[in-house]
Amino acid sequence: MLSDAKARKLKPDDKPVLDGTVKGLYLFPAQTPGTGKWILRYVSPKSSKRRDMGLGSYPAVSIRDARTKAFEARTKIEEGADPLDDRRAEARNARKEACIPTFEEAARSVHSDLSPGYRNAKHARQWISTLEATVFPKLGERRVDELGPGDFAACLKPIWLKTPETASRVKQRCEAVMEWCAAHGFIMASPVRVVEKLLPKQPGKRERVEHQPAVPWRELPKLFRDLLHAGEVTRTKLMLELLILTACRSGELRQMTWEEIDFGGATWIVPAARMKAKAQHRVPLTPRAVHILETQLQHSDDRRGLVFPSRKNTPISDMTLTKFLRDRNVASDAAGRIATAHGFRSSFRDWASEAGYPRDVAERALAHTVRNAVEAAYHRTDLIDQRRAMMLDWEQHCLATS
Repeated sequence: MLSDAKARKLKPDDKPVLDGTVKGLYLFPAQTPGTGKWILRYVSPKSSKRRDMGLGSYPAVSIRDARTKAFEARTKIEEGADPLDDRRAEARNARKEACIPTFEEAARSVHSDLSPGYRNAKHARQWISTLEATVFPKLGERRVDELGPGDFAACLKPIWLKTPETASRVKQRCEAVMEWCAAHGFIMASPVRVVEKLLPKQPGKRERVEHQPAVPWRELPKLFRDLLHAGEVTRTKLMLELLILTACRSGELRQMTWEEIDFGGATWIVPAARMKAKAQHRVPLTPRAVHILETQLQHSDDRRGLVFPSRKNTPISDMTLTKFLRDRNVASDAAGRIATAHGFRSSFRDWASEAGYPRDVAERALAHTVRNAVEAAYHRTDLIDQRRAMMLDWEQHCLATS
């Protein structure tokens, strides 16, 4: 039986010493006298091959501790397991656990991957800011493999019924993060999939849609007469008037460039990159719309760049038109709410329906996509001739004096 006295006399050129208490346990001499390495030799019950399993160095690992480790390994062997395989599996799991990110780390990685696909920096920022406000304070520092449906339900519960639209977006973003984690092998599956089972039923989309406050279409002639055409002509007034006459989105107008205007064909061609649906949109320009653009053209030296530039030659702020309406307390069809620039698209849509224009013509004027995939595949015309006639009628209504 091996003793400390024998072990301390071990020399570098000595043969390995059999312990004598646990089958296959040897102390191999090291380069320094009185030191060695514990090795357990055994035949794997799985592969039937001889294996050498290191149990540490002597004297750091004492004889007693080496025998304990060897005995535990022998017990596994007798049970049909290979202790060396088990050790390597544990090491792999430990390395894997060390790489598992926290929820915040995973979310920021996902955000970094998704950001290039967003239309603008504002949308990219909104994606992560909602998680920063609602999820990171509670779950940000926890590892993703520790999170369950109840954790996400607890984050969503305060806003689930109060602001259902926001809550749904937060849930979708949490789902994207956890799906990413599953794809990378950090978790088996996303726990966010079943989180709704732990939350009360939200009101349907129809019930919670909050429309943009709009000026009733019958009130537009008065708006043009008393506000847009009264007093000093300003760039903001011209922008708002052009926005209404073209039924476009604020962002499309604010980023309009002279290269997009075809004065000869009285058409504004908005490139796909700037459209919500990512498809080129032709806008027929009415006589008044053309006049507004010609007026603005007088302030351009080279007929290039933005039609309505800011002082820094960048697109005007998206708050410019909203502030104009707010400062003048322009009433809307929503009780107690001021009209918004986007709401004029709703004004136009209501007018088009009341005037008897086909739904397809009106929807294409608003650059809305065809939801039905089959219909979209066959319906490729943008109906610009029909829309030009409709926009002429729309202008006549807006400019009516009686």
